Amino acid sequence: MTRQKLYELACRTLRPLKLGQFGESGIVACALESTSGRVFTGICIDLPCALGFCAERAAAAEMLKGGECVVRRIVTVNRDGRILPPCGSCREFLMQLGECNADAIVAVDAGRDLPLAQLLPERWN
Repeated sequence: MTRQKLYELACRTLRPLKLGQFGESGIVACALESTSGRVFTGICIDLPCALGFCAERAAAAEMLKGGECVVRRIVTVNRDGRILPPCGSCREFLMQLGECNADAIVAVDAGRDLPLAQLLPERWN
């Protein structure tokens, strides 16, 4: 799937929803393509006290549920449709699903993609 189609899918996946007094979900969405060509999506859940999870992890969990663990390409957007790079924790999470994810292509902004390995220089392991 092209970067543009993943971007459009991520934008369609956005579903802002207020949760309780301080929480919200769906303000960030992710579309992830596995190496088989299947596409998985996820949204963030932001709750007080650092609870919740990122859209990238939600999409990766869907991929794992589908019996896959290798990412080909990933695009994440915020509520305004701006492309966001995964946070450091999600970068490490994706890499720990399998070292072959070092080659996953990550959209880091509107005009730039990088392999996941370049976003994790000098890894701890």
